[in-house]
Amino acid sequence: MKNLKKIPRFKNEDQERDFWATHDFTDYFDMNKAQRAIFPNLRLSTKTISIRLPEWLLARIKELANSRDVAYQSLIKIFLAERVKKELNS
Repeated sequence: MKNLKKIPRFKNEDQERDFWATHDFTDYFDMNKAQRAIFPNLRLSTKTISIRLPEWLLARIKELANSRDVAYQSLIKIFLAERVKKELNS
């Protein structure tokens, strides 16, 4: 059985982040007692961007989205994710 170290008190999140970036958490937690955490309401972080598209391209994307019954912004995200995956795997 390993003697666990005591977690220090932090003044702010930056201080805590710096601490964990340089320390091994297994020195502070008994992993035999760990339980899987479930975060059902966790949403992926997103960032709003602005992109200029030719009107004809946006119109075609909207047509495709309508035929698939999805929002055109969602379809653009799907297309981008698929292409990025393809590029990274090639």
